[in-house]
Amino acid sequence: MDAVSQLQSHFISYTSNLYGEGFVDDQFYQLQKLQDGSNPDFVIEVVSLFFEDSEKLINNMARALESQATLDYKQVGDHVHQLKGSSSSIGASRVKDVCNGFKTHCEAQNHEMCLRCLQRLKYECNLLKMKLQTLFKLQQQILAAGGSVPLLDK
Repeated sequence: MDAVSQLQSHFISYTSNLYGEGFVDDQFYQLQKLQDGSNPDFVIEVVSLFFEDSEKLINNMARALESQATLDYKQVGDHVHQLKGSSSSIGASRVKDVCNGFKTHCEAQNHEMCLRCLQRLKYECNLLKMKLQTLFKLQQQILAAGGSVPLLDK
């Protein structure tokens, strides 16, 4: 097996694990299908924007939850809702799931559980970011070796 084939095989295996462990769902597959030779960095660009936005939203949630005296659960819930929408649009399944629980705790105005959800959200976003960075490095290695990036059959 040549170097390109090995990289492609590793890429498929790694991508399968991302789906299997629930990090990404079919929406991520749809995003990958939109990428082509005319825009080879499409997925990386979309995902980078997602992480920029999610960092801002998480920081806004943290600030809002810090000041219990003026805590506006609706505002926190709005940030959570926004993050849920953007995580759904890129197929970030585990992040979306945390947002669902977080939103419930905002509606119940449960400060303790909101703080726990915020920590879980930070964790899941950081973990997803590391996983996708690894995937994108593999993708770049395949392209640098002269190969084409395989798409999983869904």
